[in-house]
Amino acid sequence: MPASTRERALVAAVELLGAEGVRALSHTRVDGRAGLPPGSTSNWFRTRRALLGGVVDWIAERERADFDPAAMPAVTDPDGLIEGLSAMVELQSGEFAVRTRARYALFLELAGDPALSEPLRHQRREFERWTEMIVTAVGIADPVPATRALMALGDGLLLHRLTVDPELDMRPAIERAVRALARS
Repeated sequence: MPASTRERALVAAVELLGAEGVRALSHTRVDGRAGLPPGSTSNWFRTRRALLGGVVDWIAERERADFDPAAMPAVTDPDGLIEGLSAMVELQSGEFAVRTRARYALFLELAGDPALSEPLRHQRREFERWTEMIVTAVGIADPVPATRALMALGDGLLLHRLTVDPELDMRPAIERAVRALARS
């Protein structure tokens, strides 16, 4: 089934954000990138704010679908946590790199607009809760600060891989952190 005009516009908007940043986002540029007739994007999203809101919602929906906890294997030991976190960072900086860059750009752009950024922040909190459940299942003491540390490490590795060193082997840093937390 062909993608709807709205879906094509949102995909193109994420591509623009991920490749060129927030300043590149305009209705005209989205139409052009999506191969849509002029004015198509503004039919769905009348203002730039509405377009930003649509993109925020779209990214959150895709991430929920791509990283559905129910579809993931159970993680019950440090090795499984290392594998899972490594795979997650690999996907976010590989196959989903454009979307990740777009999400970071939106987090920065919308930091002063809690209402518009709420779907992204909600998605982040859900991912933190899921990670905390895994950290607890693995038996790591103090799961809340341990989860925050692992999430911060993942964000740092992602940012480094997306901006400085696309070939960075992230697994050693993840393994060191998980093993240290598991020992404590």
